[in-house]
Amino acid sequence: MEFFRIRRDIPFMRHALVLNAISAITFLAAVFFLVTKGLHLSVEFTGGTVMEISYQQAAPLNSIRADLSKLGYQDIQVQNFGSSKDVLIRLPLQRDAQGKAISSSQQSNQVLETLKASSSDVTLKRVEFVGPQVGKELATDGLLALLFVILGIVIYLSIRFEWKFAVAGILANLHDVVIILGCFALFQWEFSLSVLAAVLAVLGYSVNESVVIFDRIRENFRKYRKMEVSAVIDNAITSTTSRTIITHGSTQMMVLAMLLFGGPTLYYFSLALTIGILFGIYSSVFVAAALAMWFGIKREDLVSADAKASATATKTDDPNFGAQV
Repeated sequence: MEFFRIRRDIPFMRHALVLNAISAITFLAAVFFLVTKGLHLSVEFTGGTVMEISYQQAAPLNSIRADLSKLGYQDIQVQNFGSSKDVLIRLPLQRDAQGKAISSSQQSNQVLETLKASSSDVTLKRVEFVGPQVGKELATDGLLALLFVILGIVIYLSIRFEWKFAVAGILANLHDVVIILGCFALFQWEFSLSVLAAVLAVLGYSVNESVVIFDRIRENFRKYRKMEVSAVIDNAITSTTSRTIITHGSTQMMVLAMLLFGGPTLYYFSLALTIGILFGIYSSVFVAAALAMWFGIKREDLVSADAKASATATKTDDPNFGAQV
């Protein structure tokens, strides 16, 4: 399905050096902010108190957040849990004037008293304390999950294509991940488990776009034997532009709906996805394909000897190649 067809190839690779330089600068800036500012980790990673409360009617989430902010809590998470009447509250570790950590029972009692002052139908269902050790384990497990996803992508691309494409694809995907993390470090947005899930989703989403372009490059190498590598890549990207706009446009509309109307619970999750989708398009076109060209990808890397012999006997070059897309 295509909304439109571009008749002439767009010379993307002519500007590959400039675009890759922009990518490198953006990547280094993201790394700089990660190192200097670090991530603003949520309760899941740093430890804190988790409370589950219940109302007799639909819980007023905005009112709960306003009441808790008056107590001095800055990084609170308030969301529905199971139904509109049940609420899950995550509170960061708090310290008293002497610097001692306030216990979870003290925090829960303080919160419950504040909420009951606004509404008498509040019922405390459970209180749990998430210790720093648990948060450390979650951070370690998250990093391992990210590592396994990266290794899986490398293996998949190596089997399906060729190692040069595999390296180019994973560097482009890491480019997206680091930029997402850099944005969260720069603006000190809260980094939670849901944001980590969004980062993992972006990895799979971005590699899918790279695979589509790599597939078209391989088809072009088989079809046109004497075209330059840059021309083959330009044609592959141009011919998939309509598909890219349809796929990413529809996905971005859904993510923007979550960003604008999903409330605080989905805000940072959808924000991470928005950044990942936008940079995923950029990296698949201007990073992955360009890196494959810099690595010296050629027809012999993608076409077997039998296929080459068959192509030599049955196919001829098309002089109007650049104008047929």
